[in-house]
Amino acid sequence: MKWLEIQVKTTEENEDIVTDILYSAGATGLAIEDPHDIEKFSKTEDNWDFIDPNIIDLDFEGILIKAYFSESEDLLETVDFIRDNIEKAPLLLGNKPYGEVIISEIDDKDWAENWKKYYKPKEIGEKIVIKPSWESYQNISNKIVIELDPGMAFGTGTHETTMMCIQSLEKYISNNSKVYDVGCGSGILSIVAAKLGAKKVTAIDLDEVCIKVSNENIKINNVEEIVQVKKGNLLDVIDGKADIIVANIIAEVIVKLTSDLSSYLDKGGIFIASGIIIEKIPLVEMALAENGFKILDINQMNGWACMTASKVKVI
Repeated sequence: MKWLEIQVKTTEENEDIVTDILYSAGATGLAIEDPHDIEKFSKTEDNWDFIDPNIIDLDFEGILIKAYFSESEDLLETVDFIRDNIEKAPLLLGNKPYGEVIISEIDDKDWAENWKKYYKPKEIGEKIVIKPSWESYQNISNKIVIELDPGMAFGTGTHETTMMCIQSLEKYISNNSKVYDVGCGSGILSIVAAKLGAKKVTAIDLDEVCIKVSNENIKINNVEEIVQVKKGNLLDVIDGKADIIVANIIAEVIVKLTSDLSSYLDKGGIFIASGIIIEKIPLVEMALAENGFKILDINQMNGWACMTASKVKVI
């Protein structure tokens, strides 16, 4: 299969806007390369093996965002949508473009293999280790090891938003928990929930690639009896209520989701929301409060936030 790679040269200030546009266009994978972060990272000798020198050699000031789209009949419309929203729409408002869009084509095999050299086992929270399926790991501390091959789906476990979700799941899951994972990506959070003891987990995603990859990872981790994957938009394919709902998406989608949460979450249930840039914490806080939720935790990591809230019990 051929994949279209869309690169956007942009600034840190426009990062959130550009990523929102790319996800709205249906990106099935996303990478953000900041040469300044790489330079800091490379100063630690132990990390040298992970550095791609091509990232440091970027010929512009700013960041490079890469998105991936599979071949489809509406691919030209997708490209037009991205160009219009990133380069043309700002001009109509009297502003500068959000970035420069560059289009190229790559082989599925190239993408699927080349990124693997940067993906290593990672310990998260107190109990979890995310281990790429092709890597070895000596489990001397008796951790819960999650085998993962994200393929073209979003979700390696190494992003701050995912790590904070895992930490919250460690805190709130019990052996009787029923969990909904909204926007499951590679299935990582669903698998973590099952491994932490949840009795039933439903993973939901709209993307066929994510559905396929999630099912593969669920099988690798032997949690098929606990985790079921459904194709749907947010919670529209769900019947019944859960004890915990986790959504690692973006702030605007989480705000939209809050109005429906009460129909899918038991009273006193837990909502874990991540993918929120810190500037949009008040936006999510307001939406949760308006829909009867009490904020329990707000964790932050490198500019991202994860909010945990409880559905207020009605006496």
